[in-house]
Amino acid sequence: MDETLVGLMEIVGPLILLVLLVWVVVRSRRRRDEPPQSVTEQATRDAYRAEEELRREGLDDR
Repeated sequence: MDETLVGLMEIVGPLILLVLLVWVVVRSRRRRDEPPQSVTEQATRDAYRAEEELRREGLDDR
């Protein structure tokens, strides 16, 4: 019984570590491609500000 458990741990342990390593690499690549949160928030504020200025000037095609 002990030999079976050790054998199982020698196979399952490295597989779990491999899965975790792949998950971390994929997650870090995905985050690296995304702009920081502050950049996207500022871009949203700028877009709303520009839209509001066009609306006030009557150039928003309405």
